[in-house]
Amino acid sequence: MRKQIRIDELQPGMRVEQLDRPWLSTPFFRHKMTITSTQQIAQLKASGVQTLIVYIEAEEVCEGPAGETEIVDQSVAPAVEQAASAPPMVLFEEELPAARQVYQAAKIVIQDAMNDTRLGRAINVDAVRTVISDMTDSVFRNPDALSSLSRLKRFDEYTFYHSVNTALLAMSLGRSLGFDRSMIHLAGVGTLLHDIGKMKVPLEILNKPGRFEAHEMEIMKQHVLRGVEVLTRTTGLGSSYIQPALEHHERVNGAGYPHRRARQDISQYGLITAIVDIYDAMTSDRCYHKGRSAHEIIQLLYRLSLEGHLDSTLVQRFIQVVGIYPVGSVVELDSGETGIVKRINHDAPLAPVVLLVKSAGNTLLSQPKEQDLSQRDKAPLRNVKAVLHPHQAGIDPANYLDKKAA
Repeated sequence: MRKQIRIDELQPGMRVEQLDRPWLSTPFFRHKMTITSTQQIAQLKASGVQTLIVYIEAEEVCEGPAGETEIVDQSVAPAVEQAASAPPMVLFEEELPAARQVYQAAKIVIQDAMNDTRLGRAINVDAVRTVISDMTDSVFRNPDALSSLSRLKRFDEYTFYHSVNTALLAMSLGRSLGFDRSMIHLAGVGTLLHDIGKMKVPLEILNKPGRFEAHEMEIMKQHVLRGVEVLTRTTGLGSSYIQPALEHHERVNGAGYPHRRARQDISQYGLITAIVDIYDAMTSDRCYHKGRSAHEIIQLLYRLSLEGHLDSTLVQRFIQVVGIYPVGSVVELDSGETGIVKRINHDAPLAPVVLLVKSAGNTLLSQPKEQDLSQRDKAPLRNVKAVLHPHQAGIDPANYLDKKAA
């Protein structure tokens, strides 16, 4: 018989007949399935499933009090799957070198994957999985270290850096949302490959030094479904990994593409990828626009969520992850000094750790000085007065933060 239950009542061994949202908005892309692990239950929860209909064999059913139909558990409860032991937490400064190393490894992996796709060769899925596992370890050791590297960008290799940045930001956001290791790994693989379809777009359009004409934009939009085709044919990648590629241009209000899906039809992985994709793209230099400050794009994301384009809860959580003043931001302090945000303070989001690089007289300091703005017991007290564009301030944050990274 069929019975409607809450997601919290779902157990391994139950056969799911119907969800309260489309199957395409979950990692499974099916119409029915038997639950075999607690991980699958967690994935359904992460996709927003609240109620579902399950099929119960007749011998498993009895009448409970008040005539309610209940499931009789006649077997020993299945053992809860043991997740891989999480690496111990370490300090930001201690994790940063390892985060930089895995960042560059990921950049090489996605570069190879995209070149293989362009040439019609198979993607090396083992290499993708391995580097995402290393990124997952870094996120668990210290989620701020890897996410701080999203500031790394190179104009001539935008597509590769963008893919790595969206992956690390999605993984850091997933960690903040309480995703387990397997879910963070899934988000990382999917987002690292989310733009793989661009390798099927003609180079003269992909690399056009200017805005697209209407017909060129339609061709560019095809990268979504072309990417889905590539990933569907890739050995070793199940349907769970397709959602970031399929949904990263969909919008909560149904105004996106390719299928104009609305909120209830977009997976949580798709909602996350949409946010991190916009953030990194808008803060990057492109052939047709100069990258805007991270602080400015944080404000844009918040406005887009209020207007119904992005999931507001996820946007607010994302802002907590990257900070009001993300790492690499150039800030003017009320003391007249100029600094570069080196690390965010989650407990004091308006008071990051900064490297003071210019004096109140606008003189470049020979030795930058680190200052934690959240420490209010040291004089003089300093606060962020304004965010400056690096070009406006005549400062390249990479010269201070990324000497060993780029």
